[in-house]
Amino acid sequence: MDTSNPYTPPAIPSIPVTDDLSRQLQGIQYPLTLSFKLLALAKQATVVDATGRTVLYTKQKMFKFREHVEIWTDATQGTRFADIRANKVIDWSARYFSTDASGGEIGSVGRRGWRSIWKAHYETFNPGDNVPDFSIQEENAWTKVADSLFGEIPIIGMFSGYVFHPSYLATRADGALVMRLTKQPAFFEGRFKIEKIGTLTPREELNLFLSFMMLVLLERRRG
Repeated sequence: MDTSNPYTPPAIPSIPVTDDLSRQLQGIQYPLTLSFKLLALAKQATVVDATGRTVLYTKQKMFKFREHVEIWTDATQGTRFADIRANKVIDWSARYFSTDASGGEIGSVGRRGWRSIWKAHYETFNPGDNVPDFSIQEENAWTKVADSLFGEIPIIGMFSGYVFHPSYLATRADGALVMRLTKQPAFFEGRFKIEKIGTLTPREELNLFLSFMMLVLLERRRG
């Protein structure tokens, strides 16, 4: 005999501990703003869209021989969104692989060897590809050099963020421009604008701005 109470409300399903990529990215409006505090001990960055909605929050694990950047849906760190891990101990030629909360591949990014000494040059790969799908390069290497040198001047250097604005372009293998990252005026923080210029699939789009986030963290170390 079924003794269940017909008036008992249905059980409410538990909230998943991870978030779906498409749900988090649905409806985002460009340009995106990526910002991080210059004086923070652990590298942290926040990405918001044109409406002010937080898209991503990242925090890099400290004291790791292999770099590990955790990515959350917001600064409360309540829901893991993705991870970026280096494929080797901290090294000039390391490649950084992005995975979603369930371990699925998003893509990877790495420096283009010695070409990045003078002018930052990164390559982005879609999952399973050994040939780069996108190339990310500085538009003007002298702007980055001037920004770094000016920033080292006592007191005056604090205003370098208002003087020089390095930018980075992401292009496909055929040269088609798809996304741009540009440093913005800011005081005591790094602030960058991400513009979507070309057509991208949702996964390519996510792969590219995760690549830009990693680029900003790595280039910050270079000065």
